[in-house]
Amino acid sequence: MKTISRRSFLQNMGAGIGATAIAATLPGATMHYPIRNNFTGKKLNIALCGLGRYAGILGDGFAFSQHCRLAGIVTGTSAKALAWKKQYNIPEKNIYDYQHFDEIVNNKEIDLVYVVLPNAMHKEYVIRAAKAGKHVISEKPLATSVKDAEEMIKACKDAGVQLAVGYRLHYEPFNMELKRLGQEKVFGPVRLIEASLGYKVDDNKEWRLHKAMSGGGPLMNLGIYCVQVSRYILGEEPVSVTAQFNPVTNKDIFNEVEASITWQLNFPSGAVCNSTSSYTSNIDRVYAAADNGFFELSPAISYGPFKGRSSKEEFNFSTTINQQAAQMDGIAQYILANKPLPLHICGEEGLKDNRIMAAIYESAETGRKVSLV
Repeated sequence: MKTISRRSFLQNMGAGIGATAIAATLPGATMHYPIRNNFTGKKLNIALCGLGRYAGILGDGFAFSQHCRLAGIVTGTSAKALAWKKQYNIPEKNIYDYQHFDEIVNNKEIDLVYVVLPNAMHKEYVIRAAKAGKHVISEKPLATSVKDAEEMIKACKDAGVQLAVGYRLHYEPFNMELKRLGQEKVFGPVRLIEASLGYKVDDNKEWRLHKAMSGGGPLMNLGIYCVQVSRYILGEEPVSVTAQFNPVTNKDIFNEVEASITWQLNFPSGAVCNSTSSYTSNIDRVYAAADNGFFELSPAISYGPFKGRSSKEEFNFSTTINQQAAQMDGIAQYILANKPLPLHICGEEGLKDNRIMAAIYESAETGRKVSLV
């Protein structure tokens, strides 16, 4: 794939309009959290690469972070650079455009680059950041193909830097309770999981509807969460998958990517996870049935407010977290201590998801069960 300019693509497609429309449909996307931390130790200096909608949510998260500081930005839009410089008091020397991004190698005030660009641009800027000697966080999905994900991991290893993926739910208490209940077999072995996420998209200017930038439809954007939740509830890796594209009713909008897709992951224990990711339906739910009970969340995967219960009791977590701050702090603590990142948030984890999603697409396209082993 030839190099794509984020600025030119987004200008041509009017993606800002689509991003705003989608942001309005996400439950709690602009939620403010009351918990602040007072930490005076060393912080990890982070530069955000790409200043779209989600970068704004990350930017707000720094106010709640114990271990991270917003130290720099990378953008192709001068108006954004000025606005962010003023809002977050960012020094001029820590502001880069995409053309001069590689000069960040000389900036000792930047420890890590957080790539928050459209999916197809993750590879280029992860590799460029690694070559500049900076640790990297890539938003999910890690890449738009297995091959790209492998090259990104290799580039970071060759450069001696760490690569993490922005899996915020690995630090979210309700989802980690699902993980505990499943992996500790509190209600016995889990036999069936239903995990689905979807919201409505009706603006074909949204970059996520264009395969050259997204790599796919709702599976790449939303379905990856469903793949993740099934894996961390069971603590297993799927062995095979079957999948089906759902009927498209608006082909003017969904002419490059799927509108909705359903799949079934089969695990070594015999457990099955049924999932749907959709740009035509609103759903946000996880349900797990075990031998001696069940547990569920709805909302489950978005920004909440989460509601969960098991066959024994309702979930009740008194502390509300900022998901972005919790995720960045979880990653930063390892890097600040010069320790390797845990497997569940590193680049290899992103590669696993890319392989599973590639198999889901293959099954949906061929109508056959696809082996993952």
